[in-house]
Amino acid sequence: MAANTPKTIPEYLDQLRAALRDADPALVQDALYDAEEYLRSELAEHPDKSEAQMLAEIAGSYGAPEEVAEIYRDTEVKVNRALRTPPPPPPRTALGRFFGVALDPRTYTALIYMLLSLATGILYFTTVVTGLSLSLGLSILIVGIPFVILFVGITRLLSLAEGRIVEALLGQRMPRRPLYAQRGKPLLARIGTMFTDPRTWSTMLYMLLMLPLGIAYFTFAVTSLSVSLSLIAAPVLIALAELGWIDMYAKVHIDITPLSAPLAFVFGVLLLFVSLHIVRGVGRVHAEIAKGLLVKTAQH
Repeated sequence: MAANTPKTIPEYLDQLRAALRDADPALVQDALYDAEEYLRSELAEHPDKSEAQMLAEIAGSYGAPEEVAEIYRDTEVKVNRALRTPPPPPPRTALGRFFGVALDPRTYTALIYMLLSLATGILYFTTVVTGLSLSLGLSILIVGIPFVILFVGITRLLSLAEGRIVEALLGQRMPRRPLYAQRGKPLLARIGTMFTDPRTWSTMLYMLLMLPLGIAYFTFAVTSLSVSLSLIAAPVLIALAELGWIDMYAKVHIDITPLSAPLAFVFGVLLLFVSLHIVRGVGRVHAEIAKGLLVKTAQH
């Protein structure tokens, strides 16, 4: 057996983490989870073998930590290339860059995320506030301990679900597996790790922030789109009203006249494209916020 061959599953996971130290934290989390699941299942199927014997054999089948890390890196590159939407040709002029935002699919997926964020923000905020309140209230009772553990587990599941939404709509690589279970540790130690893990608390912070952010995102998206589209549609509506096809003036008060309608149209188009740029920018910034607060980056 080679001198650096891991003799325990935690040692194997430590070596795999070290081999992936410069990789995306989301990829590291997925690799650690998959490796532990595989190693634990192999150990359960061969109870007659020690961890050291089993790991020595796995080094030739599943792969040594360095080999597994390289496989994950190569697979990540291939998957990203296969799933990535071919970008449109880069515009050469400032005017092209300004109007080219309409050709970027991420603009519209970010817009969908902003519209969804109000609902998800309410869900996350309600879950965290209710969970923390009940946890504090039940902490004096025995039933409070399992409730707190359940609450933390629910926040981790919501974090994983939010990560999938962020990756699908905002394009940020997020974990596709939960945090690896560290089943080799005693149960109390694993529970203690949940509460000492900074990501447990940063996840709750993210979920609390999602309510004000969701309100801001939803309000901006709806307001900017409705105002800009209304201004764009103004010349058509005024023309129909002048022809007598619709009775717009009797129902609403408007300050746009037939002479100012072309200016309203131009302003509406400019406002629409400025709004799309802001939407795309918000999507990129929020993706970084989600990555920073939801993904475990600690190496230990």
